[in-house]
Amino acid sequence: MKALEEKILAEGRVLPGNILKVGSFLNHQLDVPFLMEMGKEIARLYKDCGVNKILTIETSGIPIAFAAAAHMNVPVVFAKKHKTKNVSGGVYSTVVHSYTHGTDYTVIVDNEFLSKDDKILIVDDFLANGKALIGLIDLVHQAKGRVIGAAVAIEKAFQSGGDALRAEGIRVEALAMIESMTDSELTFRQS
Repeated sequence: MKALEEKILAEGRVLPGNILKVGSFLNHQLDVPFLMEMGKEIARLYKDCGVNKILTIETSGIPIAFAAAAHMNVPVVFAKKHKTKNVSGGVYSTVVHSYTHGTDYTVIVDNEFLSKDDKILIVDDFLANGKALIGLIDLVHQAKGRVIGAAVAIEKAFQSGGDALRAEGIRVEALAMIESMTDSELTFRQS
């Protein structure tokens, strides 16, 4: 998505440790019209795949998942990083390592929201090492649902996550793929 690449170049900032800060439109402050365009593109990519639900992880994945779901007319389920008092029944759970936060989370989904009848599109903001997506795939498999694919706003293609998932037969679509990243330069993979 050329518009996303341009927005990353104009508003993004590279932080130490291969962290890309896009807080002005995706992770801290939300550019809602732009997010809706991103969601429209995800919906176009997966329009004929029979998706009946989108799964993401809190917190930064929710806005892009919501935008895609609005265009696909399907619900969004998000994995919680902490079990709260309003989750009283059985849950599916898995451990996910957060690259950005440098910590492990046991994420959960109430088992009433995922089932064997679900055809799930997994949506997230970033794909680096793939740990969040692997965890979400595990949740779908626990529910005996079917993973249709994954869509991410930004893939750091120089890290191994996307390649590993594709090697496992998972369809992964990235709206922007960063081929390389230094403190002074971003290079996007040309499709």
